[in-house]
Amino acid sequence: MEAAVPKPLPSAARSPGILEYERTLWRRGLSRVAGVDEAGRGPIAGPVVAAAVVLAEGVGIEGATDSKALTRHRRSELAGEIHARALAVSLGAASAREIDRVNILRATARAMNRALARLPLRPDHVVVDGLPVRDLRWEHEAVVGGDGLVHSIACASIVAKVCRDRLMTRLAARYPGYGWERNMGYATRGHRRAVREGGLTPHHRTTFGLLQLELPWVEGTGGGG
Repeated sequence: MEAAVPKPLPSAARSPGILEYERTLWRRGLSRVAGVDEAGRGPIAGPVVAAAVVLAEGVGIEGATDSKALTRHRRSELAGEIHARALAVSLGAASAREIDRVNILRATARAMNRALARLPLRPDHVVVDGLPVRDLRWEHEAVVGGDGLVHSIACASIVAKVCRDRLMTRLAARYPGYGWERNMGYATRGHRRAVREGGLTPHHRTTFGLLQLELPWVEGTGGGG
């Protein structure tokens, strides 16, 4: 197959290196590169959510980087732009009960498999953040620190984080007192206190989640993992 020639980048996507990884694949004719990342591996409550993002050749999202480096407001803005401009975006999730049943690593792989299966197109290449995912049913490349190095993974990290944060905010209205609209299910001081005082909800992870309740206080709301 003759190598594809990338189209000129839009002015909003001319940051040096923003699409360096994708360009190397586009030149080989692999035009549908799916970046995959997750949000919610570390909390003691809520699902793990994965996103898959395929960018059209030459299309970058200015400002999209590792979701943990962005404010909540900026993530929301960028997620809207990613949904509007990407060639394809899809999501998958695994619930707290599923995490307890199969463990967090397998549940994360299930969420990623679901996100990839829901893409409206079949990717030519799949790239994930971190180490290879043992139970991922797709041939893939793993890039350590990929959410800061591979643009499509960065976009996926933002979409997954925004989706999960919105879900936790909705769940917070049903289970008030746990502060999920602020801590997103992470083991903060207030969240741990609420568990000790009010008990667990159906959305708490009772395997490694309970173990975390015995660890030193964790402040903040956590990042994409």
